[in-house]
Parts: sequence; C-alpha cells; structure tokens
Amino acid sequence: MSLSVDTSQIGTTAAHAAVAASVGHARTLGIAINVAVVDGSGTLMAFLRMNGAFLHSIDIAIDKAYTAASFGFPTSKWGGVIGDDELLRIGLNQRQRLVLFGGGLPLVENGRGIGGIGVSGGSAEQDEACAAAGLTALGLAHP
Repeated sequence: MSLSVDTSQIGTTAAHAAVAASVGHARTLGIAINVAVVDGSGTLMAFLRMNGAFLHSIDIAIDKAYTAASFGFPTSKWGGVIGDDELLRIGLNQRQRLVLFGGGLPLVENGRGIGGIGVSGGSAEQDEACAAAGLTALGLAHP
C-alpha cells in the first residue's frame, strides 16, 4: 500500500501578483507597507518593503502571513477566538510568530489552504484591506 499527501501551494507568479496588488492598494491609501506571501507550510514565497515602511513591520508582515496560513483564518479573528480568556491571551502572546491582530489572511483555493498573505505598516484595518486586495488579484475570496 502506498500513502501520499496531495497538497496545493501558491506559486511564485501568483505570490508576486498578490504582493503587487497589496502594494497598489497601499498607494491608494497613502501608506507604506511591508507585504509577505507564504505557502501552505509557512515558507516565504514573496516579500516587498515599500520605501518608508517601518522596519519592525518586516517581521510582523511575515508572521501575519504565517499565522493566517497555519490556522486558516484571518488574524483579525483572534479576538473572537480568545474571548475573555486572559490566560489564553497571555499564553498565546508568548508564542513566537503568532500574530493576534489584523492584517493576515489565509489564501484558500477550492476550499484548500494554499498559503497566507500578511501586511504591516498601516492600521489593522488598512493592513487587512491591502491583504484583501492581494486575494482579489488572485481571484480568491476574502474570508
């Protein structure tokens, strides 16, 4: 008997298209962002830092993409997941690479997670709107 795992991943061309669309949306908002796309395993596929984007936001964008890909839901939804559980909030904040605020979206194609996109540099709402522009460019739904 042979066992195999069938996975779909975002490709480099699509990852770069998502980054470009996110940057384009950031320009319309008048903000400078860092944007990252990871594949389903959380491995970086594409990244761009706009001129003037915050340096600390580089890792935040990458980690937002990683978090969204690994859990399969937007990083902005963590507040609802945690609720009033203060111990959970404290514990999760200790985890490296786990981002609990908006700006990360999973990339889902035909019901399967293929990666994540993370944006950092604006407000959480602006970051998520830029990430959503990346999904739109790929023809993917915003969760």
